[in-house]
Amino acid sequence: MAVLEKKSEWFYCIIQNPGTNQDQLMGFKDDETNTDFIPIFKTKEEAQQCFLLMPKDVMNHKYEVQAIIKEDILTQAKKTGHKIFIMDEKGSIKQELEK
Repeated sequence: MAVLEKKSEWFYCIIQNPGTNQDQLMGFKDDETNTDFIPIFKTKEEAQQCFLLMPKDVMNHKYEVQAIIKEDILTQAKKTGHKIFIMDEKGSIKQELEK
């Protein structure tokens, strides 16, 4: 009998300072709810389009859209205390990623 492996789930995130020892998932704070969160996306295209709308410091940081496995996103969010929101290309929250 074959053992079925659970399929890994991947999402697209914005990485700040990719390829350096200071790389990290780009997070934000919602001032209305005082919630820290990491935006993630189902497609690279959604991430790239939403990135254009996001506040960022392009003078001091580099940014890159990367695919990251769900478990790594959850681990990082747990370390930093961020919630994780699946978002669309317009920056609207679709749903919260359950931990």
